[in-house]
Amino acid sequence: MKGNCVVAQSGGPTAVINASACGVIQEAMKQSAIENVYAAHNGILGVLNERLFDMGKEDSAAIEGLKTSPSSALGSCRYKVKKDEDYARIVEVFKKHNIRYFFYIGGNDSQDTADKVWKLAEETGYEMRAVGVPKTIDNDLAFTDHCPGYGSVIKYLATMTMEAGRDTEAMYTADTVNVIEAMGRNAGWIAAGTALARRSEEDAPHIILLPEVPFDRDRFAAKVEYYLKRIGRAVIVVSEGTRNSDGSYIAEQKGDFAKDAFGHTQLGGAANFIKELIEHEIKVKARFAIPSTIQRNGIHFASLTDSKEAYLVGQKAVQLAVQGVTGKMVTLERVSQEPYVCGTGLAKLSDVANGEKFLPKEWISDDGFFVNEKFIEYARPLVMGEVQPLMKDGLPLFTRFSKYFI
Repeated sequence: MKGNCVVAQSGGPTAVINASACGVIQEAMKQSAIENVYAAHNGILGVLNERLFDMGKEDSAAIEGLKTSPSSALGSCRYKVKKDEDYARIVEVFKKHNIRYFFYIGGNDSQDTADKVWKLAEETGYEMRAVGVPKTIDNDLAFTDHCPGYGSVIKYLATMTMEAGRDTEAMYTADTVNVIEAMGRNAGWIAAGTALARRSEEDAPHIILLPEVPFDRDRFAAKVEYYLKRIGRAVIVVSEGTRNSDGSYIAEQKGDFAKDAFGHTQLGGAANFIKELIEHEIKVKARFAIPSTIQRNGIHFASLTDSKEAYLVGQKAVQLAVQGVTGKMVTLERVSQEPYVCGTGLAKLSDVANGEKFLPKEWISDDGFFVNEKFIEYARPLVMGEVQPLMKDGLPLFTRFSKYFI
């Protein structure tokens, strides 16, 4: 099937989402069935607003530079496609520009959008193929062993935790406790990843708070006091999605801006909550740090394994679409643990859209304040190797496209 293709990025950026875009673009340019490669500016909004730019007019070095550039170079969005007229408009734009291949790089909501667009096109007799490319630092997409973006965020945050731990070790007589907030709405994968930083009892983190384990003030306070007596300090990593026993978040925004476009509760402030709790209950000084979006875009310390796998899923999406695959998302499948080998598979877009993967209970320590060796074995291969950014004047050089809109 000959025609043009569109690639789009959606949701929160990552250190390696551009590597996936690079995989899609470079592979699409090799395929004789794909005549023109377009990018949607700001995700599905770019399609709705007919803001498509021609990747064929971009410098090949700029496209290659995607591999070492963070964030979403094509532009992203958090737009919830709800109305039937929105979906009809998307198909209309595809028809107008003879777009027969659609590659959407994103999480659950993005895969849901791709699925509904493909199905509507099919219902209206317009032949096209939609293949999803996984992306999320949260690592909570079902049907894939892990998600591109996850290895890099935990490599960055684990390193930051190691550094914060050494700071606390030096200054514990003044700043006894340090609390670090990790991203992660419902699943504790990111917070759990900081466990890789710990090589001995002295090393940070000492306590990890996970959404999968209901927060208990008394048990938590006792655990902090245990470390204060044993080593004189404590470094705590708290997931922003940590919940009380009744299911409410320990830090939940209220008011008019408490929900995002998808109806998700806006989070933030878990670290400050824990810091104030410690100072009030245990009477020691505590500090807190919120890396926020910085943790997900740390290309200067991104995982090379993660980057290569991100490129692979983008490349594979194009190869499969040209072969006739549609309505699926490319997945990562662990073939071997030692040596670590990862291949690809496929999952239905509709299944991915409706699924969510939580940290397995059997990977959490018995007391609920850490993870065990099963998680360490799972996560360690994902952080191996380093991406080397292009440098200029002592600082990284990132890609920015000229954007020749069609």
